Amino acid sequence: MTRKEAREEAFILVFEKQFSDENLESILELATEVRDLTPDDYIKTVFFGVYQNIEEIDSIISQSAIGWSITRISKTALAILRLAVFEMKKMENIPVSVSINEAVEIAKKYATKEDASFVNGILATVAKA
Repeated sequence: MTRKEAREEAFILVFEKQFSDENLESILELATEVRDLTPDDYIKTVFFGVYQNIEEIDSIISQSAIGWSITRISKTALAILRLAVFEMKKMENIPVSVSINEAVEIAKKYATKEDASFVNGILATVAKA
């Protein structure tokens, strides 16, 4: 699995968690069974890392999304932002520009054109901070 594919799978897991009260291990196990997902270290690091740092990540997003509350951001865009902010703040081996570019590409694929622009703007603000 390429890093791009792994990032997309991690995004899907982060997105799914927003709709589930199940614990992270259960969500990952179900994805493994239902979607034949073989989670690599990156997927596990990002998925668990996002939710272990969710308060910090959401605070960063809130501070960067001037005029927007977390509850107004679409679930898709929020999952993308959470994944990208985690990468930008916690994964030093991934260049910030790569995190931003990949997040925008995921937004183009799974969200709207407006969401892609929104994600790009928020992440640019995070990168400057």
